Amino acid sequence: MDLENQKRIKGFAEEFGAENILIVLGGAEAEASGLACETVTNGDPTFAGPLAGVQLGLSCYHVVEPEIKNNVDADVYDEQIGMMEMVLDVDAIIAEIKGYREQFGKYVLAEAEV
Repeated sequence: MDLENQKRIKGFAEEFGAENILIVLGGAEAEASGLACETVTNGDPTFAGPLAGVQLGLSCYHVVEPEIKNNVDADVYDEQIGMMEMVLDVDAIIAEIKGYREQFGKYVLAEAEV
């Protein structure tokens, strides 16, 4: 996650409260998505950005996870994400994000919140 996005996310968490922020990732690779999730939950692992040492614990999901997918209009999801979902390793992405979320996340996404 680039430094500008880290700065924005940190600012939003300070302005609106971390409990009110939902991060939805869309990376094509499990490892890259996991790194982004780690950054917004546990802090920048490279210790180079504004989130270095900042454990926001934000609620973080990937767009292919059921918690997000099931709350998006099916036609819109198919149009915007459906083709990519067929070529992504969805299981690996979900496992990677879920691991960081369970280890470092402080906030739970209720089904009705999306």
